[in-house]
Amino acid sequence: MTAVLALGTYRVRAVEQAARTALASVAAWVDTAPNYAHGQAHQELAPVLADHPEAGVSTKTGFYTAAQGRAAVAAGVLGQEQAAIGHCLDPAFVRWQTEQSLNVLGRASMVFVHNPERAIRGRDRAQLHGELRTAFAVLEDFAHAGRIGGYGVATWSGLESGVFTVPEPDRLAGEAAGSDTHNFTGLQLPVSLVMAEPFAQGLVRDGPLMETRHLGVTTFGSAPLHGGELPELMTPELVELIRPGRSAPAAAVLVAASCPALDVVLLSASSPEHWDDAAKALAEPLDVDRLGRVIDVLATG
Repeated sequence: MTAVLALGTYRVRAVEQAARTALASVAAWVDTAPNYAHGQAHQELAPVLADHPEAGVSTKTGFYTAAQGRAAVAAGVLGQEQAAIGHCLDPAFVRWQTEQSLNVLGRASMVFVHNPERAIRGRDRAQLHGELRTAFAVLEDFAHAGRIGGYGVATWSGLESGVFTVPEPDRLAGEAAGSDTHNFTGLQLPVSLVMAEPFAQGLVRDGPLMETRHLGVTTFGSAPLHGGELPELMTPELVELIRPGRSAPAAAVLVAASCPALDVVLLSASSPEHWDDAAKALAEPLDVDRLGRVIDVLATG
């Protein structure tokens, strides 16, 4: 099964334009964060989401801009020293930041705890897990009140570095909720030809994406073009192996979307042409054999 396309707004220059284009095309979901677009992504998305009430939207909690840090200090939820760090998972801050996000966006289908591995800062895993549990407890309150659809973890290196494993956030969510029934429903991690480990694992039905599927959690693949750098690294021979006749960006997105157990791939594209290119590529899914050959070529250099 091929993952569906959604808009990722990290590094998108004109967020409102990109969102209008994506939602008028094949995307039905927008992923964002308070610190994206120099702290303006939420404001730019608000009118678009109002015009598309059916669209899903995920935001995050954890990172903040300098201006947002100053606002948090003024609100009494951050101290001056903490504000200078740029990342916080303290429950008072998580509650405040989520409130701010909802006030601007109007809704949130999901709130991801953003790169919780950043919070470890010399502490041991048990301390980080305790902080993650208290952040989950706050988000459980929002979910129980019907103010968010659910919550999850968006990580860049937390799984790869062993800061946490897939079963651990699920367990911590159960502890936060005081029940096996909880609202931890999403995991976001990088999936691309550069970050290729999930493919190799998935082809042998192993790894975090497979574990997450067994838990009934929706999986999101971020950075399928590796910040826009990947297409320039792809040889014509690799593109031809993936899908003859496709552009390098479309081929890269197709591989990411073909990762076993991935549900959603987040594409940062702004033009109708780019969305159309990606959608046409995904209409012809990669079979397991071809995906395996692509991963073998990458493994052999």
